[in-house]
Amino acid sequence: MPPEASLTRAEVAEREAFAGLSAPENVSMAGMNSNDEIDPCLTVVMPVYNESASVAEVVRAVLSQRPVQQLVIVDDCSQDGTWSQLQPFAQSDPRVKLIRHEVNQGKGAALRSGIAHANSEIVIIQDADLEYDPAEYYCLIAPILSGKADVVYGSRFRGGHGACRVLYFWHSVGNHFLTMCSNMATDLNLTDMETCYKTFRRELIQKIRIEEDRFGFEPEITAKVAKAKARIYEVGISYTGRTYAEGKKIGWKDGLRALWCIGKYNFWRK
Repeated sequence: MPPEASLTRAEVAEREAFAGLSAPENVSMAGMNSNDEIDPCLTVVMPVYNESASVAEVVRAVLSQRPVQQLVIVDDCSQDGTWSQLQPFAQSDPRVKLIRHEVNQGKGAALRSGIAHANSEIVIIQDADLEYDPAEYYCLIAPILSGKADVVYGSRFRGGHGACRVLYFWHSVGNHFLTMCSNMATDLNLTDMETCYKTFRRELIQKIRIEEDRFGFEPEITAKVAKAKARIYEVGISYTGRTYAEGKKIGWKDGLRALWCIGKYNFWRK
């Protein structure tokens, strides 16, 4: 019996509502080998906070990718010159839209602002550091363009695509633990719930109300796409992690908040 046969009529209708993106007939997940094979179809939402050391390089890398139709950058009240570095990009490339928060609110709040302005068929989240490689967008886009997925996560732990920098042992333990807790709550089998690289059909992500202002966005959005019965895929990606000296921001308090969010959005929220 096909999986769709077990869905209720309401769930089928909800899934069809999210499937507004028409996939070209010649697109398959196995057939894509680079971004150069994909026409512009992607909005990149980039939250930024005090990333003057890397933001210009990341923006140039994003804009050089063929699938990128729009880049929405949300500066969450940076104080290190990041905002001034972004101005030339907005002035020279019509694909770039800049938004600035006058008060620092957090990654989730920046994503809430940015996603609301997305106008392409597919939306991906891109951090403003050098940890995730925009050259791998095609890996995350392919399952959506092929008509198989509504959401695609890029996993740092699945392997099979590129190199991953070896860093903090206890961070990896924490990531695996939070992913396991999220999986137990959602009944998914993700390997990396906390990854930055999350890709969505725009119709889906813009229907979801993002409530978390900080890094609680990750377990919140995972719970909500699971409840929406979205078709979720996961692909392996490369990862060049940063040390705290290099600008890494997430800490142990964010891990505790993630646990709270797993409970809140899976069990305590109807």
